[in-house]
Amino acid sequence: MSSSLRRGALAASALAFSIASLAGCAAGNNSQTLEIKPDNAAVTVGVIKIQNAIVVTQPERGAEGPAAVAATVFNTSGSDQTLTGITVDGTSASAVLTPGKDDTKSKKGSLVVPAGGSVVIGGANNASAVLEKPGDAVKNGNAQKITFTFSETGDVSLQAFVVPATNYFTAWGPTAVPTPSSSPSAGSSESPSPSSSPSPSSSPSTSESPAAGH
Repeated sequence: MSSSLRRGALAASALAFSIASLAGCAAGNNSQTLEIKPDNAAVTVGVIKIQNAIVVTQPERGAEGPAAVAATVFNTSGSDQTLTGITVDGTSASAVLTPGKDDTKSKKGSLVVPAGGSVVIGGANNASAVLEKPGDAVKNGNAQKITFTFSETGDVSLQAFVVPATNYFTAWGPTAVPTPSSSPSAGSSESPSPSSSPSPSSSPSTSESPAAGH
């Protein structure tokens, strides 16, 4: 097994444990009501395998802000494939795709899944897929259809849990919506010191707040 496949398998295992816990609770409570289908947590179409797909919303109930899609995508073929889009049923736009920290092949807006390798979406330093305006269609507790679009394989769809970025899923969810900084008081005469420069703000990452459910 290649090193990229091993890394993908380890990340998939960690996320699978979280999703299995959620699926077990849901199946024991109201799986029929929610139409939860734990066996749809993974899907294989040709050379593409997707595991542990989830949609992770804001941690606070009722909070507005982006949602994140998390999953592990495997490519068992001998050539690279490009993931060009991820959509969630009921949302108006595709997820914004951003390559991981060590990804030298992908460009913003798409993700290259290497031949015989994998890409982890969600989590620290990994690729991210952010739904900037998920709207009312994405609701915690739902099992919703997610479609991944690839350059060669085309569309690959599966059902995925929608969960808040809490507990098991904190590390996989969307970055919280930034709080607007307060404007300076009109009566304040103090100007900023020329010697001090503001530290650069960290860019949003699906790894800083978590992830999504199978």
